[in-house]
Amino acid sequence: MTARRRSRLMLAAAGLAVVASGACATTRPASSPDTIAAPIDADATAETRALFQNLRALAGRGILFGHEGSLAYGVHWRYEPGRSDVRETAGSYPAVYGWDVNMLLSRRPGDPTGAAARAALRRWIAEGYGRGGVITMAWHADNPVSRGNAWDTTRAVEHLLPGGSHHAAYRARLDTVAEFFSTLRARGPDGRETLVPVVFRPFHEMGGSWFWWGGRHRSAEQFVALWRFTVEYLRDRRGVHNLLYAYSTDVFDSKDDYLRHYPGDAWVDLLGFDDYQSVRTPATRAVLVRRLRDVVELADARGKLAAVTETGVETVPDSLWWTRTLLPALLADSVTRRVSWVLAWRNANRLTDRPDHFYAPYAGHPSAADFKRFRDHPMILFEDELPPLYGRATPRTATPR
Repeated sequence: MTARRRSRLMLAAAGLAVVASGACATTRPASSPDTIAAPIDADATAETRALFQNLRALAGRGILFGHEGSLAYGVHWRYEPGRSDVRETAGSYPAVYGWDVNMLLSRRPGDPTGAAARAALRRWIAEGYGRGGVITMAWHADNPVSRGNAWDTTRAVEHLLPGGSHHAAYRARLDTVAEFFSTLRARGPDGRETLVPVVFRPFHEMGGSWFWWGGRHRSAEQFVALWRFTVEYLRDRRGVHNLLYAYSTDVFDSKDDYLRHYPGDAWVDLLGFDDYQSVRTPATRAVLVRRLRDVVELADARGKLAAVTETGVETVPDSLWWTRTLLPALLADSVTRRVSWVLAWRNANRLTDRPDHFYAPYAGHPSAADFKRFRDHPMILFEDELPPLYGRATPRTATPR
């Protein structure tokens, strides 16, 4: 281990709080950012509780970098074990791995299907968890009413609620999801086999109207009811206890706007947002800073985590984007620095000489050198710099800074 990496690990681990196996903590909103809080699932596994509380304690000391689909495909490759565009440019895998529940039902030509898809997804998740990374999963759910994809905006939400015409079909879909999560076991970084903690991010970008669960295709009350039913069904009826639940909007103009669809503190572990607009250039950076502050302040007031759950600029046309736009926003002040992670969207594989849908650099890309400078900042943590996030010890209140 180099002296540089050792010093960064010590910085990240400073004051890190971990949770004892079987210990309980209050679910009340935190009175301060340093107060120990707990997941909304009182029966969450020890590793899931530890992940939540360790990320809370790490806030302000290190920001994790994440990437969607990082182990599955890159700009010029697909399904090659050990590869990652992030690792091949930055020298480390990302600290956060983004996946999608709908990969279990993929219809993309050339993708694994059925049992092969489930096995591949389990393998990628196990690999990241085994090295100590964080796993988060969105759900671009197909429309249960029309059987179209997530972008088919046929009205559906009202039909999925109890008493609705497609409620039984939605429960059956949740049964499939529950079976996957409740059998998602792998060896953690300490070598023990456990259920893998997952930050589950359903119904994301709900403020927009491009998905069937979006703003113009249901009422706010219907959305809240669907969210609460989904959590209650997975957690209480199906006994899935290795999930943290992420509420993740698209862009927003104020704290009130952000909370327009919020299902309540008892139903959310993480507050996040997806932003592909204010991240484009340094000229729009002030808007990103304001959104970061809003989400972190809302999360801290409730004892929750905060994250930039999706972001990036397609093809990264600015060769200095990482240190000229993104990094200054994340480090703008002591509030923005408390965001737990920032996740760049996927490097979609087109297997062409002119790739046009990627959000992290690949080897030889003009922004690769700047991405390495971004990675080298002491506040930015990649996988090889993570402190233990799943360990267990006596819980304590973090030391005020």
